[in-house]
Amino acid sequence: MIGPAALSLVLGMWLAQRQALLPAPHLLYGLAALAVLSVAVAVRPPRGGRGRVVRVAAVALAVAIAGFVWAGVRVAQRLDAGLEGQDVDVVGVVAGLPGRVDRGIRFDFDVEQAPPGVPPRLALSWYDVRGAAASGLQPDPRAGLRGGSRWQLRVRLKRPHGNMNPHGFDYEAWLFERGIGATGSVRAGAADAVANRLIEAHARCASCFVQSLRHAVRERFERAFAHGDAQRYPYAGVLAALAIGDQRAIAPAQWDMFARAGITHLVSISGLHVTMVAALFGACVAALWRRVPALALRCPAQRAAILAGLLGATAYCALAGFGIPAQRTLIMLCVAGGALLAGRFPSPSDALALAVCVVLPLHPMAVVNPGFWLSFGAVGVLFYAASGEFGAAHRVARWLRAQAAITLGLAPLMMALFQQMSLVSPLVNLVAIPLVSAVITPLVLLAVVLPVDALLWLAHALTAWLMEPIEWATAPDWVLWHGAAPPVWAVLCGVLGAATLLAPAGWPARALALPLMLPLLVPAPARPAPGDMRVVVLDVGQGLAVHVQTARHDLLFDAGPRYGEQADAGERLVLPYLRASGVARLDTFIVSHADSDHAGGAPSVLAGLPVRELLSSVPAGDALRLLRPDTRDCVAGTGWTRDGVRFDMLHPPAGADRRGARSSNALSCVLRVSSRHGTVLITGDLLADGERALVERGVTLDADVLVSPHHGSRTSSSAAFIDAVDAREVVHAVGYRNRFNHPNPAVQARYDASGAIQLRSDRDGAVTYDFGAAGLSRRCSREIDARYWHNHVSLP
Repeated sequence: MIGPAALSLVLGMWLAQRQALLPAPHLLYGLAALAVLSVAVAVRPPRGGRGRVVRVAAVALAVAIAGFVWAGVRVAQRLDAGLEGQDVDVVGVVAGLPGRVDRGIRFDFDVEQAPPGVPPRLALSWYDVRGAAASGLQPDPRAGLRGGSRWQLRVRLKRPHGNMNPHGFDYEAWLFERGIGATGSVRAGAADAVANRLIEAHARCASCFVQSLRHAVRERFERAFAHGDAQRYPYAGVLAALAIGDQRAIAPAQWDMFARAGITHLVSISGLHVTMVAALFGACVAALWRRVPALALRCPAQRAAILAGLLGATAYCALAGFGIPAQRTLIMLCVAGGALLAGRFPSPSDALALAVCVVLPLHPMAVVNPGFWLSFGAVGVLFYAASGEFGAAHRVARWLRAQAAITLGLAPLMMALFQQMSLVSPLVNLVAIPLVSAVITPLVLLAVVLPVDALLWLAHALTAWLMEPIEWATAPDWVLWHGAAPPVWAVLCGVLGAATLLAPAGWPARALALPLMLPLLVPAPARPAPGDMRVVVLDVGQGLAVHVQTARHDLLFDAGPRYGEQADAGERLVLPYLRASGVARLDTFIVSHADSDHAGGAPSVLAGLPVRELLSSVPAGDALRLLRPDTRDCVAGTGWTRDGVRFDMLHPPAGADRRGARSSNALSCVLRVSSRHGTVLITGDLLADGERALVERGVTLDADVLVSPHHGSRTSSSAAFIDAVDAREVVHAVGYRNRFNHPNPAVQARYDASGAIQLRSDRDGAVTYDFGAAGLSRRCSREIDARYWHNHVSLP
């Protein structure tokens, strides 16, 4: 009975998380009544042979409905729309550990006092100050900012908002799962100095004490590693992540290596580490317990070991900040430990189902979290693979089989969730899991208890020794398999193929495993027919990235902005989209001009995908030309044809860079793409004088779709240009609540007067146009992928 109930609970909560809008209260009441009615049927099923079937069906229906209703009730409060952009004074406690980011500090804040409409948890940034405070002549007002401290702050907030692209990461779901109802920044002007003050360095509450302890541990680690000397201690951030769950000090290059090796789970507070800590605590207590007869007579050593293991796991999760993955593991351990203490340990499948039934009511959003599926999937795969083993096997052989089972069994999930899979993961994990979980992590935790820096230095030396061969093994490009996002039927076939491959010896259909998994590993995403095209204006915030796809070729126009020293849209948004869309290489990459909101992501794109040709108007000596010396200039009048689709460069004129320009925007590349069924005009940051020159030269400008010049700025989109293009639809690539007020209201009015339909990336997400035999069709990511936790933007 517990198995069907767990599946029904997953289904009910999954359906709830697929809703674009929350069900109305009266509908939830009606569903709750239906669940009660189903329970009544289950309690008194009809007599006869059908009674058991009816009972199981009634219980499954009741649990599914209850899960749907419960997920609809457990909703985090969001910031009232009327408070967006307003300065608000709040009092509360710093939750978690503040982390250093580009030009500031980022931290979560639990609100205790605030005006109505402010949610209970905020994600804040406190940016670096300038002037006397920055020079050290005045004290830094953030000096006492640490976990567990109580502050009064003046903040400017906005509703959670993320980029929405096909197959992209749902930032708003991530915030919603953590209970964050608003993001914003601390006001740091001279007039706000009095409003920002430390009230209490160590607030008096249990969670505040834990956060203060975590902060103290981090400071001690920093002192032991010479305040983050990356040359001597490159993996100091890994040890901090293993001890207190703080991953901010891990460099992006290291994260890339971990992903290629398939060991990202080892550098976080994963279920494996929590389980190993519980086992270590339990084993130590059991060994000591048996040597004290008085204790052994009062309580069996096994029961004491179980309790000690659970206490140790709880302490470790608290030290790690009680992140949601750690909470899931702790709940699973408590379920298993409770069953052992009760002497009624169910079958492995029932134990897993019981853990699901406990985890999901506490974390309804877990059903859309990849970690939920991977953690429960890994345990389920191990149980399934072990069920076919007969007789005693050497522990090395069992370990090898377990690694093979995990890799093969989770391959469908990895391709469905991430569209990538490490091919060297089984071999790397054979060595890395025992060393990290059984040696390095205990050393780090021992160093937390004992103030002996030598323990940390030894743990770092072992980590560096482990990473050296891993770095060598992950150097080739082939070690990380990338594939397009597979359709649902291919994922189901892959799961069936993995189950067939891991089935007990003698299973007759094992030969079908590879054919079943082949559509998952080598998907064939649909592409336009010859003469047709697909144009996707990606949502990259305040910047531009446009993908044009024909039957056999792919073009990218710009790569979005640079977000900071170690992050850009190319790495975070453009590359994941292209890979999930099945793009293995770019035939043409156009970087319209040198502005960072267009060229900022270009280096990441060039590093992540093969690019046959690069066109740009960036000046000689620009970093992009140094990176690709074969970069050719965008020159008006040039063009080419691919798969029956015509590409024409309209701007800038030849030699424009040598004649000088008043800004890089004046040199922006302008591309017109024409198919049999429609035309799109991509203008970059073209200014009004450039528009005028195109109109006066009599260049053919008419298009069905226009990507507005300069994001709809008042410096572009002149009336004559709008009339010449005569677009049916206009897309403004803009960031949410951007400081430039793009698109400008006057520009929007001019497009309205022309009769064009206007779309904007902050309101509609990525906009996909298909130019085919059926005509022009459009899809907006915020419409087709809408969920109730998304920010519904009401903008003109």
